[in-house]
Amino acid sequence: MPITGDQTLLKQLNRMAIVRCVRQRAGQSRADLAKETGLTKSTVSLLVQELIDEGWLQENAIQITGALGRRPTPLVVDPSRLAMVGAELGVDFIHVVGVSLVGEIISYSKEPVVGVDPKTVLGRLGAMLIQEVAIVRDAGRKVLGIGVGLPGAMDEAAGLLKVAPNLGWRRVDVASVLRAALADAGLSALPLWMQNEADVAALGEFEFGDAPVRDPLVYLSLGIGVGAGIVVNDRLFSGAAGFAGEVGHSILQVAGPRCSCGREGCAEAFIGLRAVAQQAAQQGEEGPSVAALADRIAHAEPQAVSAAARAGHYLGVLMQNLWTTFDPGRFVLGGPTCELGAPMLDAARETLSRYARDAGVPMPEVRLSRYGSRAVAAGAAAMVLHKIVRPLQKTA
Repeated sequence: MPITGDQTLLKQLNRMAIVRCVRQRAGQSRADLAKETGLTKSTVSLLVQELIDEGWLQENAIQITGALGRRPTPLVVDPSRLAMVGAELGVDFIHVVGVSLVGEIISYSKEPVVGVDPKTVLGRLGAMLIQEVAIVRDAGRKVLGIGVGLPGAMDEAAGLLKVAPNLGWRRVDVASVLRAALADAGLSALPLWMQNEADVAALGEFEFGDAPVRDPLVYLSLGIGVGAGIVVNDRLFSGAAGFAGEVGHSILQVAGPRCSCGREGCAEAFIGLRAVAQQAAQQGEEGPSVAALADRIAHAEPQAVSAAARAGHYLGVLMQNLWTTFDPGRFVLGGPTCELGAPMLDAARETLSRYARDAGVPMPEVRLSRYGSRAVAAGAAAMVLHKIVRPLQKTA
């Protein structure tokens, strides 16, 4: 895209380059930023002042250097004046959060999903988003935009949810419904982005995870379904048709148990919550909830512990396959299945570690999501920041 003739875009690129530099390494001075960005000192000073005035940056205490003359003033991200709103439309619940520029959750709401009709469910999601924007604004913050994580494959450009198997939805125009609701509330000027739930959770860990965040990063969403969000070269990898990361339907065992998709031996058929519940169920039992499973595991019930460990073993196999494909610097595990605790997580790490020992190479880092059950909603808010600070970036 030629940008030389668009001075407004060029200025925004320079502004966001400064923001990215400060986010990556807090405490840099204006002179440091001029060296790092290649911009002139006068341009950096002008843009930094704008960013301070708008709430992006703030000046920290003056750095003591021992040198003569004016001391450099360190710059950091301002956590107090700007925010993003993020939401997760899950199979059972809607989560909505307000998140600061530094990843702090400043407000949160949750409601059960009632029914399966897209218009009704999306109408409620829209109302919760509008309410959250009001809450954040009432707290004295400017809202930069709204992000939404959805449980299925997305056509991001069109705002179309192609398929959400666990909701029973196909080709639902989510963007039109939500934009209409926002427009009715006078919020049509707010940017709105939507993406698959695991993808946005990956962005949450990439933007707000403990530094240094090594790239590639693979986030595994573990619940009723199993999905992956993958960040490669600072970009979200979604594939040619938006189906990248559907790792729950990669085959872990030929002629294995039948999956909800109709195939046999999918990862979901071993790691998905329904599969774990079925393995842990007592005779004649329908299948315990996550909370009931976690309680049984906490009380060392053998069948529940065995079911969790079995799922963990296959999770380790899945991570091994993703490791050899993407060579990630960090795996992040999130979703309700993580509530099953040590029997599952330890088995997953041990299986991956065994593959690493056999190959004679160090195992990649594996950690739990910093946001727990709010990972998708917080990640959707992080997507807003990710998009704004990279004005020309497109999804891979």
